[in-house]
Amino acid sequence: MTEYLLHPRIIENKDWATFLFVFAFGIIAITKSVYGNRFGDFINLIFSDKYSKVYRDSSQLKSSFTISLFFVQVISFAFFIQISLSIFGYASKTDWILYIQIITFLLFFILSKYLVEKIIATTFNIEEFMEQFNLQKITYRTYIGIIILPINILLFYYNAVSQNIPIVIITIILVLSILTYCLSIKKYQSLIFSKMFYFILYLCTLEIAPYFFMYYLFTKGSA
Repeated sequence: MTEYLLHPRIIENKDWATFLFVFAFGIIAITKSVYGNRFGDFINLIFSDKYSKVYRDSSQLKSSFTISLFFVQVISFAFFIQISLSIFGYASKTDWILYIQIITFLLFFILSKYLVEKIIATTFNIEEFMEQFNLQKITYRTYIGIIILPINILLFYYNAVSQNIPIVIITIILVLSILTYCLSIKKYQSLIFSKMFYFILYLCTLEIAPYFFMYYLFTKGSA
C-alpha cells in the first residue's frame, strides 16, 4: 500500500507589495505629467546642477512636487530595508506588517527630526539656511530613492539574491550621501562659515547622533 505524505503549500502574499510598487510608479508618472520640465531637470540632477540652482528657494520644500516624490522615497527605502533584512535572514520580505512598522518608523524619524531642526533653527535664527540645506538633502535622497525603486522590484521578486548585493547598494548610498553633504556644504560655505558654531551643533546633534543611536540599538538588539 502506497503512503502519501502531504506537505502544506505555503503561498506568500505579494499583492500588497505589487500594489505599492504600482502606486509609487503612479505617483512618479503623475508628477512627471504635471511638472514636465521640472521633472526633466530633476532626472538630470546627477549630470547637471540646473535643478539645484533653479529650485533652491526654501518654499520648494513644501511644494507638491517635493512632497509627492518624498513619499516615493520613503516607500522605496522601506522596501530596501525589509528586503535587506530578508536577504540576511532577519525577516521575511513578504511580511506586510513588518513593512508597515518600517515605513512608520521612517516617517516618524524623518518628521520628528525635521521638527527638532525647525526648533533649533528658530532658536538660533538660521531658519532660511536650514530650509535650504534640508531641501538640498531631500532632493538628493529622493533621487537615490527613485533610482533604487526598480532595483527593489528585482530583489523582491527574485529569491536567490547574494548578500553582497545589498552591501554594495548600501555602500553606494552612503558614498552618494556623503557626496551630497559635501556638495551642500560647498554650496552654502559662506553662510556656514558665518554660523560655524551653530552648524557644528546641528551636525553633531541632528545628523550624527540619531544615526549613531540607531546603529547602537540595532547592534544591541541583534547581539
